[in-house]
Amino acid sequence: MTRRFDLVVFDCDGVLVDSERLSIRLDAELLAQLGWPLSADEIVERWVGRTEAAMRAEIEEHLGRDIGEEWEAFAERYLAAFARDLRPVEGVGAAVDAVQAAGYATCVASSGDLAKIRRNLATTGLLDRFDDRLFSADDDEHGNPAPDLFLHAASVMGLAPDRTAVVEDSRHGVAAARAAGMWAFAYAGGVTPAAALEGDRTTVFNDMGELPRLIESG
Repeated sequence: MTRRFDLVVFDCDGVLVDSERLSIRLDAELLAQLGWPLSADEIVERWVGRTEAAMRAEIEEHLGRDIGEEWEAFAERYLAAFARDLRPVEGVGAAVDAVQAAGYATCVASSGDLAKIRRNLATTGLLDRFDDRLFSADDDEHGNPAPDLFLHAASVMGLAPDRTAVVEDSRHGVAAARAAGMWAFAYAGGVTPAAALEGDRTTVFNDMGELPRLIESG
């Protein structure tokens, strides 16, 4: 059987590391402290899959003021919670191993900054699987749902966008994969409802154990 893909790009938060629920709980606390309380569903809809810079800019626009001091002070709470509670997404280690063993090129491309990606992958024991094949918000001026980061990753990896699969878990990330001309494997086992991930050039799935088979079958 002729394979459909040469490269598999993994998002980090919510795909490799089970960070979204931790982040959303802390985001809700920060927003309440700032005076803009939002529900978890509203936070998912607005910001899951987008950069921290985009989130901060939108909050500041809504509040009409700079939140730098509060933002920086709250960052320590995120770091402590992630160091204590972060775990890999269930089944993802075996899934990555199987994809790599099957001969696909792999990398990570995430809207987090590079230091955060490295720290979270190291905390969950996943960093060695990807070495330096990490692409981040530091490489991308625009952020999801723009396709730039995924296109950059494919270019550096030397492989064509239409031969690239992206494993994502957010509405904005899936939109970016589609905009890049790539196929999205949208993981609905996290915080984003399956219905929000469905669309063209997208396979929605709920179990990471199924991912290698889905990629192989195209």
